[in-house]
Amino acid sequence: MTSNLRLLAAHVINAVTDGQSLADCLPPQLAKIKDHRDKAFVQALSYGVCRFYPRLDVILSHLMTKPMKAKDSDVHALMMAGIYQLMDMHTPEHAAVSETVNAVEGLKKPWARGLVNAVLREYLRQKDKLQQVIDADEEAAYAHPLWWIAAVRKAWPEQWQEVLHANNIHPPFSLRVNQQHGDAADYIKLLNDHDLAASLIQNTRQGIILDKPIPAEQLPGFSEGKVTVQDGAAQLAANLMQLEKGQNILDACAAPGGKLTHILEIEPTVNVTAVEKDESRIKSISENLQRLNQQAELICADAGNISSWWNGKPFDRILLDAPCSASGVIRRHPDIKLLRQSADIRSLASEQTRILDGLWEALALNGLLVYATCSVFPEENSNIIEKFLSTHPDAKEEIIDSDWGVKCKHGRQILPGMDNMDGFYYAIIRKA
Repeated sequence: MTSNLRLLAAHVINAVTDGQSLADCLPPQLAKIKDHRDKAFVQALSYGVCRFYPRLDVILSHLMTKPMKAKDSDVHALMMAGIYQLMDMHTPEHAAVSETVNAVEGLKKPWARGLVNAVLREYLRQKDKLQQVIDADEEAAYAHPLWWIAAVRKAWPEQWQEVLHANNIHPPFSLRVNQQHGDAADYIKLLNDHDLAASLIQNTRQGIILDKPIPAEQLPGFSEGKVTVQDGAAQLAANLMQLEKGQNILDACAAPGGKLTHILEIEPTVNVTAVEKDESRIKSISENLQRLNQQAELICADAGNISSWWNGKPFDRILLDAPCSASGVIRRHPDIKLLRQSADIRSLASEQTRILDGLWEALALNGLLVYATCSVFPEENSNIIEKFLSTHPDAKEEIIDSDWGVKCKHGRQILPGMDNMDGFYYAIIRKA
């Protein structure tokens, strides 16, 4: 292990604190590494610091006499990486300290070498005392921003602690078996033949969880389209659409295409239009379709502005996977804790309402619209549906008769960790 790995992780962490997502800033750093174990180390370190950033920040503030200047945020990120190695990665103490100190050289700030060394050694001396600090500080104890803790507590007064705890746990490696190639039980047998253990995901028809994650490309039959990586909660979307042969289907805000390909696995005869406004993400949809040997019409456009892309032919089914806070998938995307701000929820709710209102015109009479988010906040979920129903007399909610999740005033909510799933919300509206 070289000190350069800690430096690369520090660059990633610093970029996230500057507003970039892990999805954007991590791959360029991983591309500089050849050994797959070194790649895994940098990824685990980057994800771990983001996951526990609020806790690490409190710890670091107790170890320093004064806060870092903004221009030295890279040094701050490196110290966070050093503390996380000692706190949660079981890295040998001497290696974590010495290699993190050596990484200072890459920052070209020689003065920081003594500071990083002193802070990490002080952490080791004060470990037991710092645990008391963590326990006494809500932000550190739950490893979430204070506004987030308050919002979750308000939304889910009985389950808020479980939600926050689930957000801090590593996510399961969830898969969806392509029913055109067989059922989940058959694929589990195939995995067992390859010495891979897996189990079924409750309340899904084709969902399984692999006991130990492996690169997707190494999954038996992956290149032939037998299986797709997808969380169990996301797999519920296509099953809620009540698909029938030959229907005209719209998948709005479709990237990266997991729900779209699931629709085509369930009912290959449907005609699917997928709309996604991010041109760079259209490529991921196309790649998923190609691997699974499926076809759909891909349109790069704002789904809510239907006059810019709709040909006037009504859709029998619409799936609106609305842009949201992603507050239900933090365990997979821990950088959300740093990137999301409390004011975002209101602006996202406004955008969700706009897209939902826009798409309603394109739904056929007696057609179904499935509204989905990966959020746990009612402002983006049941409140949106309540407002929509009150302003659209021709909109009627269809009750989701299922055991999964929690029944809301409108729709159902899966909270993070329930049945080993991510946090998702679903509601079904029929055009009367």
